[in-house]
Amino acid sequence: MTIFEVAPVPRPSERARMAAQERLDGLVKPLGALGRLEELAAWLCAAHDQVPPRALDDVRVVIFAGDHGVAATSAVSAYPREITAAMVRVFLAGVSGVGVLAEQVGARVRVLDIGVDADLDDVAPEITAHKIRRGSGSIDVTDALEPEETLRALAAGRAVADAEIDGGADLLIPGDMGIGNTTVAAALVAAMLGLPAEEVVGTGTGVDEAGRAHKVSVVTAALDRTGRHEGDPVALLTALGSACAAATAGFLVQAAVRGVPVLLDGVYSGAAALLAAELAPGAQRWWLAGHRSTEPSQAFALKALGLEPILDLGLRLGEGSGAVQAVPVLRSARAVLAGMGSLADLDLG
Repeated sequence: MTIFEVAPVPRPSERARMAAQERLDGLVKPLGALGRLEELAAWLCAAHDQVPPRALDDVRVVIFAGDHGVAATSAVSAYPREITAAMVRVFLAGVSGVGVLAEQVGARVRVLDIGVDADLDDVAPEITAHKIRRGSGSIDVTDALEPEETLRALAAGRAVADAEIDGGADLLIPGDMGIGNTTVAAALVAAMLGLPAEEVVGTGTGVDEAGRAHKVSVVTAALDRTGRHEGDPVALLTALGSACAAATAGFLVQAAVRGVPVLLDGVYSGAAALLAAELAPGAQRWWLAGHRSTEPSQAFALKALGLEPILDLGLRLGEGSGAVQAVPVLRSARAVLAGMGSLADLDLG
C-alpha cells in the first residue's frame, strides 16, 4: 500500500446542527414545510458552527484540466482530445459555460493545467504551475500514472485547496475539463465499488449506442488489466485515474481537513470523492452534491457516499457548472434562518 498521510478530518458541529433544527422548527411555518432547504440550512450551520451560518459570499470554482491517453488511442469521446487545451483558453477568456453561470452567482473561476497534453506556453505561468505531465497513460493497456506522479498530483490538489481557503473561500467547487473524463470516472467508480463496466458507463459527450458499447469494452479491459486495489486508493488512481483526478481528490481531502464546505459537481468529482473519502475517512461530511449528472457512475458514487443531489437539471457539461447552479439554493437555505420570524413572536391577539 502506498502511504498517504493526512491529518484527521474534523466533525461538523452537532451542537450547531441541533440548534439550527430547533430554530427551524420555531419559524413562522408548519414543521418541515421548507423541505430540503431546512436540511441544507442545518448542514451549513454544522459546517460553520454557528446559527445562522455565515454568508456564502466567496465561492470559488477550481477547474482541474487534463488529458487521458484512453481518449487518444481508443476513441471513447465524440470530440478530439485537442479540445481540452482549447477549452483552457476559453475558460481564461471568461466565455465558457461555467464562466457565464458562475458570473450570475458571483463565483470566481480558476483553471489549472494539471495534465493537458499540450505545452500551453501562451498562458500565464500560474495556470501551469502545478502541471504533473502531458496527458496520462491509456488505462485499457497501461497505468495512467507513475506512483510518484500520483502523489505529486494529490499534493498539488491539497496545495490549491489551501491557497483558496487561505484567500477567504467560503465554499469550494471542483470543476473538471478533459476529453475522456467520463471513461476514467466510470473505471474508477467500477473499481472502487466492484461494479461491471456495463452498469457505470454512460454516453459522456453524446456518443451513440455503438460508441457507448465501445466505451464499455474499454473500461472492461481497464478493469481486467488492473485487478483489485482494495484499501489502496493511491494505487487505484495510479492504475486507472489521471493527474487531474488525483489533484481533485487531494483538493477534496484538504477542504475536509480544513473544515470548509464543498459542492461536488458531476461524474468526475463524484469519482474523485470516492477516492478522497477512502484517503481521509469522514471527509464526505463536508461535501454536498450540487446536481445529478446524466452519467450512471455518479449515481453509484453518490449513493456510496450517502449524498443526495440538490438539483436535477439533466446537465452533463462538467466544468463545475452544475454545482454552481446549486449556490443560490444554499444561499436561500441560509436566508431562511437569518431572516424568517419565529412563531413565538406572532401577535395572535
